[in-house]
Amino acid sequence: MLDDRKSAILRAVVQQYIETAQPVGSTTVAARPDVGVSSATVRNDMTVLEREGYLAQPHTSAGRVPTEKGYRFFVDGLTGPGQLSPTNVRMVRDFFATAHGELESMLRETTHLLSSLTHSTAVVVGEQAEAATVRSVQLVDLSPRNVLGVVVLSNGVVLKRTFDVTDDVDAEVMEGALATLSDGLVGMSLHDLGNWQAPTGAPGSSLAAVAVAAVHAAAEAEGQQVYVDGASRIAGSFDTRETVESVLGVLEQHFVVVSLLRELIDGGLTVAIGSETGVETLADCSLVVAPYQVAGEPAGAIAVLGPTRMDYAETVSAVAVVSQRLSRMLTEG
Repeated sequence: MLDDRKSAILRAVVQQYIETAQPVGSTTVAARPDVGVSSATVRNDMTVLEREGYLAQPHTSAGRVPTEKGYRFFVDGLTGPGQLSPTNVRMVRDFFATAHGELESMLRETTHLLSSLTHSTAVVVGEQAEAATVRSVQLVDLSPRNVLGVVVLSNGVVLKRTFDVTDDVDAEVMEGALATLSDGLVGMSLHDLGNWQAPTGAPGSSLAAVAVAAVHAAAEAEGQQVYVDGASRIAGSFDTRETVESVLGVLEQHFVVVSLLRELIDGGLTVAIGSETGVETLADCSLVVAPYQVAGEPAGAIAVLGPTRMDYAETVSAVAVVSQRLSRMLTEG
């Protein structure tokens, strides 16, 4: 445990380094209004903080920079998500006041919003389709032998697939097939959908069977929803080309991103710093992750990836607010 003075000095070093990306000296820390002690006292306490692993000194004549342990102390000291800046509040309000459309478009645009709010790389992951359940079914006769099947899932995904039938479809067959599908599919997971068969003698059973096969094919084609925006912002965050290339390489491996976010969101809003991500190539990065929901059920995760010197307070606030607003919009439709 650190006493109040060392805690204030450590927070000041972290905050100053986040703002400038330059090693922080004792004179600079002493001048901050939240410290209030002499530079000699600050220098002595910074030596102690370095010895205890909270700070590091890149060069003997340089100031100090936070270590992973120092950042963790700083983040743990944040009193929950704070308030967004007035500019970011307006951006979020305007976005969700005008956002509309299918889930794919919504998630892609949300990723762009989050990247703009945080000036970092943003990632949004949709729930894997097979983990979702069917919320509603619709059939639309585009022509006598061409039908559009539409299934809305619990995670907000809309699956659509047109298919042809061998005989003309009249209104009575269409209504019967829709009733059969609604009775049998609503609440069913997509994993079970592929094994569904219409009950013998059910109205419109032949049409219903063809519709289910078509929609299940659409679900398999949908795959995992992963949206990344602002990857180019990584380039300006690190000094070496190798670091930039390795981080971008991770972002391109969607299965790695999905697995990582799913592991981190179990506890709700989470901040993973450096090695805490469990991915070696992200040792110089931090992730702020939060789940979003549809009608109280998990639907995916949103995240911001940036350097360990990211603005944690603003980033945590942005991720928290966007996840809450996205959950509300998807739930209310």
